[in-house]
Formats: sequence, C-alpha cells, structure tokens
Amino acid sequence: MSTVIDVEHLNFSFGSGVLTQPVLKDVTISIEKGEIVLITGPSGSGKTTFLTIIGGLRQAFHGSVKVLDQQFINSSEQIKVKARQQIGYIFQQHNLLKSLTALQNVSMTLEINAALTERQRRERAAEMLIAVGLGDRLDYRPDQLSGGQRQRVSIARALVGQPKIILADEPTASLDKQSGHEAVNLLKQLAKESQTTILLVTHDYRILDIADRVVELEDGVIKQV
Repeated sequence: MSTVIDVEHLNFSFGSGVLTQPVLKDVTISIEKGEIVLITGPSGSGKTTFLTIIGGLRQAFHGSVKVLDQQFINSSEQIKVKARQQIGYIFQQHNLLKSLTALQNVSMTLEINAALTERQRRERAAEMLIAVGLGDRLDYRPDQLSGGQRQRVSIARALVGQPKIILADEPTASLDKQSGHEAVNLLKQLAKESQTTILLVTHDYRILDIADRVVELEDGVIKQV
C-alpha cells in the first residue's frame, strides 16, 4: 500500500507572543491508500484544525505534512490547489446550495474538469446520486430532503470527482443514530470500492466500527495510532 497522508512532528498554534495558543503538538501519523481512519477526542482538542491543514485549507509552518506527495508546510497556494482537486470534503452542515437541486449541487463539483461536457457532468452526478440511493430525488432541493438525504447528497458530491482522499468533519453530528450509521456505512462501501482514503473527525462513538483505525487526539496530542 502507498502512503497518501504523511505527517511528521506537526506543530500548530493560534496567536503569537504571549497570546500564543498551541493547538497541535508534535503530531505524527501516516495514512495509507484506501484506509479509513477516524479521529476522536473532546471539543477543542485540535481535530478540525488538523483536518483543515490536511485539506490544504489552512497553512502550517512547523513540521512536515505531505499529502499525495505534496509538501504543505510553507507551501504555495498553487501546490495546495493542485492537491485539493484530488480531495473530497464532507461537512457537518452539508453546505449544499439551497437554490440548487441535488443533481446541480453534485454536478457543479465537476465544473473544474474541463474535459467533461455539461451533459457528461450531469450524467456522472446522476449516477453518483443513484449510487447513494437518491435516484428519485435528483430534482429535489435541500429543503425538500431529510437530514439523512442531504448528507447522502454531500457524500455523492464528495465522491463524484473520484478523489483520492475524503475528509469528513463530524458528518453524523446532525443526524439520528440510524441515519448517521446509514450515511457512514454508505460512505465506507463506496470508498472501499474505489480505494479512496477517508479521514473522518467525529464525536460519534456509534460509528467507530466503520474504521480500519481509530486515533484519539487530546489537547493537540495523538494518544494512540
């Protein structure tokens, strides 16, 4: 297996001088292709900060963070943009555009792919929505869907571009137990089929069984790998 996320001695703080607040402390972890890793820990432990650094959404300056063989520490925006094109994101609040249908929300992710025509984008988006069980909801807007269905649209949107990595931040937080488990099991099934790596931050101990590995982050320090 090949390593797709390789972090060594990562340190990150907010503020400067006497106001410096350490958030991540000497974090070292490697994640392989196709692996599903869950990061747990109390609020304020640095989980979301870690996820945003891995996703190239936040700049870090100390240590080493290699994602898909790209070094993110002190890197240019161009390098992070290149990596972000191979990463899918799933958020707690879905972040769907309310004015667009499920099909439009998913197909717009493919607009950065100039090789696809508009028809091809729509066809691929429809195939992905069918795969997550929403073939009969293509033309529904987010406010016409349940919480579980909206999260399925988010999963379809994250996977439709065939990313190498999926980053998920508390994807079950707004769902009941059944909907949450259905969503993450669906994500696991689809990701395993395509050998996509998943790094998922969660407080939800009900979904730990989907993981290949569970990592605890407490006070910015990894407790187990």
